[in-house]
Amino acid sequence: MLNLDNLLFVIFPYTVIILAVVVTAQRYFKRGFTYSSLSSQFLEGGELFYGSVPFHIGILGVLAGHLIGFAFPKSVLLFNSVPLRLYILESAALLFGLMCLVGIVNLIVRRQISARVRAVTSPMDVVVLLLLLIQVVLGVYTAIFYRWGSAWYATSAVPYLRSLFTLQPDVAMIAPLPMVVKAHFLNAWVLVAVFGFSRLVHMLVVPIHYLWRPYQLVIWNWNRKRIRGQAPRPRPAPAEVIVPASERPAKTRPAFTR
Repeated sequence: MLNLDNLLFVIFPYTVIILAVVVTAQRYFKRGFTYSSLSSQFLEGGELFYGSVPFHIGILGVLAGHLIGFAFPKSVLLFNSVPLRLYILESAALLFGLMCLVGIVNLIVRRQISARVRAVTSPMDVVVLLLLLIQVVLGVYTAIFYRWGSAWYATSAVPYLRSLFTLQPDVAMIAPLPMVVKAHFLNAWVLVAVFGFSRLVHMLVVPIHYLWRPYQLVIWNWNRKRIRGQAPRPRPAPAEVIVPASERPAKTRPAFTR
């Protein structure tokens, strides 16, 4: 019998994964130039620094922790067997989560207070920012009120996620988890669903080729000594000189010699 857990944590994840793969691939092959974060730094850079830097540092730390726990759950449990190391790991995870929270809040405020940035903000940008805010808030709330998450993540969440990848879904391990944790999982699948429609796709095309790309040669095509802020003046076209027919040289045919 189909229950709510199977619908939300089995059928829905497979549906959004297929949607994300199809839409992302179609967008890459048909609209490849849209694979960009469309940086707005040239519009406003001050608030962007205090939002983007802590958010990216925090999200990289959080994702790294999740991936390590997913790949090496037994090693994580062995590491946590020493209380001091468990405290350090939990504190580091909470710190990265708080950095994410500070960063995403600053990014949302920036898009509200800057008219130029707000003008280039699409509805999908708003949806993604709100979903990220919900995800980070749920993660920080879980870290504070449901402690030792690194331990129960390795024993409950990892078996569930691995069962999805092996096409043998099993929600028995996450069924008894609190609603906040389940909401954290569900919101993550919603983010996967909107992935192919948003700017998040830029993470798939990290420009690592810049490391070995040859230097670019920039050549100015205008007077370098012009006054800053003054547009370069176009050069006047040479005046056309009309010569009377009587003064034009006569056309002669070339002489042929034998």
